[in-house]
Amino acid sequence: MAEPAAAPDPDGLVAAFLLDGAGGGRALDFAAVRRWRPGDGLMWVHMDLTAPATARWIADEAGLDPVVSEALLQAETRPRGVALGDGLLVVLRGVNLNPGADPEDMVSLRMWLTPERILTTRRRRLLSVDDTRAAIAEGRGPAAPGDFLVATADRLMERAARVVGDVDESVDRLEEEVLAAESQRLRAALADVRREAIGLRRYLAPQRDAMARLQVEPSPILSDMDRLRLRELADRVTRTVEDLDAARERAAVTQEELGSRLAEQMNQRMYVLAIVAALFLPLGFVTGLLGINVGGIPGAENPYAFTEVGVMLGILGAGVLALLKWRRWF
Repeated sequence: MAEPAAAPDPDGLVAAFLLDGAGGGRALDFAAVRRWRPGDGLMWVHMDLTAPATARWIADEAGLDPVVSEALLQAETRPRGVALGDGLLVVLRGVNLNPGADPEDMVSLRMWLTPERILTTRRRRLLSVDDTRAAIAEGRGPAAPGDFLVATADRLMERAARVVGDVDESVDRLEEEVLAAESQRLRAALADVRREAIGLRRYLAPQRDAMARLQVEPSPILSDMDRLRLRELADRVTRTVEDLDAARERAAVTQEELGSRLAEQMNQRMYVLAIVAALFLPLGFVTGLLGINVGGIPGAENPYAFTEVGVMLGILGAGVLALLKWRRWF
């Protein structure tokens, strides 16, 4: 269970811990983060990029390579993983489960991991990071940088898999509704599902590649067990992407089926209207001809003319109906 979100302080610090190597850690303020030295132990610092002080500290005070600091401060990122010296630069994406947000608007988490320090940055809250903070506070958090990376990636994928499962269930429900109801409303619902699947896949597919890349990166941070867990995570991401592709294709097929049904309904209605128009066309011609306001109209003086015309129109209508039946137009 994630702890409640904490607002970052004016320095941009969201959370910081001095890890004890056994799953626990001691919370630090920003003054303690600034005083930290590599010999003090493994430190995890999580910063908010929306605070102006974050960029100044990362660029000027954190002692990072310019390539690393630039990657941690980038506004737009795609998932990736690369070894730089004795560190790992990793960018992952998680589903946006913040209130009022769309899950497919995925939140980026940037990570720089070395044997002595873990530095992460974000622009919006990630529940998976809150889970890590809660786990450290309870003494069951990561013990090493590689463990931190794998555990965080696993939590990100766990929530993404839930959202993909919801997408799959939505497609199932819409398929049933299409078969049962044939509603015009379903078109918008199907379009929303396809849009959500496309948005999720946009970042999950590169995340799969990033996981696969991390398995072979020559980094002292990753143990053999970490690489094995990353391999399992890569397989999990692959299955999730495949589920998204299947859901998107099923939604497209269902949308086509709905379009076909609606088109068939329209064709049937237009067909009925065409039959009615064909039936009344000669009747309308006769009544229009007899309705002209000129002299010499037959039967104008005959008291039985209306009855005779009515009978004639009935016979004409029955004849047209018989002709349409004979031609098998309906």
